[in-house]
Amino acid sequence: MSGEITEGEAKRILHVDMDAFFASVECLRRPELKGRPVVVGGSGDPTRRGVVSTASYEARRFGVHSAMPLRTALKLCPQCVFLPVDYNEYARVSLGIKKMLLETSPLMEDVGIDEAYLDITGVAGPSPEIGRAIKDRVLKATGLTCSVGIAPNKLLAKIASDLRKPDGLTILGPEDVRDSVWPLAARRLPGVGPKTEEFLKGLGVNTIGDLAARGREWLREKFGTSFGQYLYEAAMGTHESPIVTEWKPKSVSREETFERDAADWQTVARALAFLARDVASTMRREGYTARTITVKIRFEDFRTLTRARTLRQETDDVDVVRKTAFECLGRIELDKRVRLVGVRASGLKAR
Repeated sequence: MSGEITEGEAKRILHVDMDAFFASVECLRRPELKGRPVVVGGSGDPTRRGVVSTASYEARRFGVHSAMPLRTALKLCPQCVFLPVDYNEYARVSLGIKKMLLETSPLMEDVGIDEAYLDITGVAGPSPEIGRAIKDRVLKATGLTCSVGIAPNKLLAKIASDLRKPDGLTILGPEDVRDSVWPLAARRLPGVGPKTEEFLKGLGVNTIGDLAARGREWLREKFGTSFGQYLYEAAMGTHESPIVTEWKPKSVSREETFERDAADWQTVARALAFLARDVASTMRREGYTARTITVKIRFEDFRTLTRARTLRQETDDVDVVRKTAFECLGRIELDKRVRLVGVRASGLKAR
């Protein structure tokens, strides 16, 4: 399907976003759940600690959303079906979808288990036809729907794919920014989180159009040169970032949130030993060594401390990673119950 890129040809970036991916995969495995509110998260038990990974669109109508505590989701929608996360199955389905996308264009950026960007500038055919072909192929091969956005850059493509979910196809050009993008809430811009949104509202900025109207200099003054410049370009629909086809990890990390806050050192130590072993095994399997080991402890009051040690030379040795992690832990006073423990290996180097 790929063709030659002609001089002066407008860039076309396509964003594929699977619709309620985890929940949709579960409904395929359990057809009796189709049309019912489904929540995937944690162990699948809403009475235990955990957060929502994905909610079906039926559950979202009750206000359930990703990252919400499972207990809150249960209160909002007692009739929800709660299921545990089966990451291996979702990764298997995702891999098949990504292989199909690569057959459309080899210029693919894999940005998550349920989404990807494709540079389709050199792909033969009109954008609507390419978008529909991808959607039809994914549906036929997996039984799953996806939403597709096509635009001159990644930022607009991502916004476009979210405009008509689920099962949508949206194409945005520079001429559409004023009418289709500016009325959207500022939070819809990638990189604008809850805290930034709250700060913006305090300044009287509610929509993307409000951001654009404030101008470049005002945004740089309020948010600093780098982020202010990004916000201005994003609001104008002109922010450019390349398609990254090869990604190298900066770190390998693992965390465990205890079902009940840990009151004794032995419980924390067992978790730390397991996490350190998992981190080291992952590095060895993926061909990396690390220079710095960091331990994170979050207490019952959500106070979070980290301690790190940089080694003289890189390692992927399980014993070295575990020993270093315990040295870091020894520099943290466990004066309260522990909610979470984590281990991170950074300064990675490919073997």
